[in-house]
Amino acid sequence: MAEITDPPPQVVLDDLSALSTVLAQIPPKTDGDNLLIGTWNIRAFGNLTKTWASQPGDSPRRDFHACVLIAEVLSRFDIVAIQEVKANLRALRHTLKRLGPDYGFVMTDVTYGQPGNGERLAYVFDTRRVKLSGLACELVVPEDIDTPFSSPANAFQRQFVRTPYAVGFQAGEQTVVLVTLHVIYGAASQDRVAELTGIAKWLRQWAEQEDDFGHNLIAMGDFNIDRHGDPLWQAFTSTGLTPAPGLLKVPRTLSSSLDTPDLKSFFDQIAWFETVRGRPYLSLKYRQAGGVNFQGVVLKDLNRTELSWRISDHYPLWVEFGL
Repeated sequence: MAEITDPPPQVVLDDLSALSTVLAQIPPKTDGDNLLIGTWNIRAFGNLTKTWASQPGDSPRRDFHACVLIAEVLSRFDIVAIQEVKANLRALRHTLKRLGPDYGFVMTDVTYGQPGNGERLAYVFDTRRVKLSGLACELVVPEDIDTPFSSPANAFQRQFVRTPYAVGFQAGEQTVVLVTLHVIYGAASQDRVAELTGIAKWLRQWAEQEDDFGHNLIAMGDFNIDRHGDPLWQAFTSTGLTPAPGLLKVPRTLSSSLDTPDLKSFFDQIAWFETVRGRPYLSLKYRQAGGVNFQGVVLKDLNRTELSWRISDHYPLWVEFGL
């Protein structure tokens, strides 16, 4: 039986070569100099068909070929937040096998219930470059923050659908707390405003607290923001969250046409608070940001929908910080 650690077939090697040209835009990891943080909503990242080339009738269609490509992207980051990890961890386990023993992961338990979609939130990280600082928690809204999610009457009855997941990492002398989330999509965009507002207010309060300790707080994930400047965007930025400037015109999702990248959907973000009391929240120095557009580069015989189930319907986003 084939294993993901076996030498890949030539078709996989060809795709890895093509993908490397896209990944070349990501700065290399340089010890003591930079920190590369990514976020990626990997569609239904759960089960896996254990073969190099899944066939019609196989379920799922994600196979070793796809996981090797996913692993190649993940390997370019020091830390990457992954949304839509499912209860079944086969695809994640095999991706980690491909990455090798230098990579670790932490994750939440499964969020049950129809809105939670049976998802987990996870981080994969390069243990040669970063280590866990000791903090790992899910964010629960206290009753004294003024949001639709908290009041003495409902403080612990109305919470985020998929609880944001915060983990602390140490890179050199720097400590960074990452918060990843996957905001409820709902039946209409207005269904997301309350959750985005609650998250923004919660993060503002926590950022001020963490700044007292010299820690960096960065929010990342799938915020399900439809458009730049729309009510969802305004809710997200209402307390001063500032998205990475280099991501403003980076496509987030697969396009219906390779000639016209989808610049309308603004779902995924990496953001932080710029200043407080006249000084930066971040001691990390922002350098640049970008995305990884793999459509039309790998698995080129697949249509948009097929590609989304093999790799994802979202592109990875990344930010480079100087240490």
